[in-house]
Amino acid sequence: MSAKSTLGTIKRVGAILIAIAIVLAAGIVVGQAPAIFGVEDDPEASIEFEDQQGDGESVVIGEVTLSDGGFVVLTDGGDEPLAVSDYLESGTHENVTIERAEDAEEDLVGQLTATVHQDTTGDGYAYEETEGQEDRPYLEDGFPVSDTASVTTTVDDDALSDSFTVDSIDAPAAATTNETIEITAEITNPTELQTQQNVEFRLGGTVLEQQVLELDGDETREVTFQIDTVGAPPGEQPIGVYTDADGAVTTIALEFHTDPAVEVVDASEENVTTDVAIPVDGFVGIEAEDGGLIGTSDELDPGEHSNVTVEFDEDVEVDDDEELTAALYEGEPDDDEPTPFEDEDGEPVETTFTIADVAEQEDAEDEESETDA
Repeated sequence: MSAKSTLGTIKRVGAILIAIAIVLAAGIVVGQAPAIFGVEDDPEASIEFEDQQGDGESVVIGEVTLSDGGFVVLTDGGDEPLAVSDYLESGTHENVTIERAEDAEEDLVGQLTATVHQDTTGDGYAYEETEGQEDRPYLEDGFPVSDTASVTTTVDDDALSDSFTVDSIDAPAAATTNETIEITAEITNPTELQTQQNVEFRLGGTVLEQQVLELDGDETREVTFQIDTVGAPPGEQPIGVYTDADGAVTTIALEFHTDPAVEVVDASEENVTTDVAIPVDGFVGIEAEDGGLIGTSDELDPGEHSNVTVEFDEDVEVDDDEELTAALYEGEPDDDEPTPFEDEDGEPVETTFTIADVAEQEDAEDEESETDA
């Protein structure tokens, strides 16, 4: 082999070794990218932070998912966070409200960034106080998981100063869904002028009653609402009293006033009539012997309903002696996969019948009525 050929071979081998070194070095840098930002990239997170209007005291994160739990931290480009969420457990959380820190000097307005942090200490958020050694951000492709939104304020100081204020609200902690409850609110006119404004009561976000209130300047007065809970959904419900630009909110635990039930009161080859007590939005479904739905009622609000009619589907033929089932369902009648309603024991609320048995029972009741007459 000539000296020239040997020299060319040495150069090619050297170039290959240099290329390998570059690739290895690049791999090391890429592999260390998470370490540059202070966390491992095994934990996963995502966040959705939409543009919104607020009062400067809080913002709402639309959705955040954390594989190992942690916090959402709000910043505006400064060194210190403006606010930190409560600890969030592993999983997906929607509509997470984050309150401004008590010692924060700035309102939660402007261009804000929400970053998802881990909880490595298990003892509250500690990223700043440990100089970034603990509770570091989740990473995606080597960068902190975050989202930025524009938050504008809805507070109009002039409007708020002219509005009646709701100083307090007094309401029962619990009630049933078939009674009248009394709610008392203390309302103040903060201006020096006699003013008339609307005061409204809401249950679960729905306005149930409004009163026109006239107050002298600096006057405070109690306003009482008598609210009928019939038709209200059971469970923990928000209740509130609101003026033009102020309000107060509390909660009430509503218990359904009776046991859920469905009773067949009439039946024919075309339809079935039922009496219903249902604590959720739902409907009555008629099931054939094979379990398939052959008819559904209109959607029902929570409460008691008399003479709920269920028409059989057009292509359905039912024998008088065929065993049918009337059952309660949650949701809407046109759901592709309707969900049977279950009671507190996890049992479906239903009753079986035949058209012949219902007719026989009606005849017996008619004869008994005639005898009594």
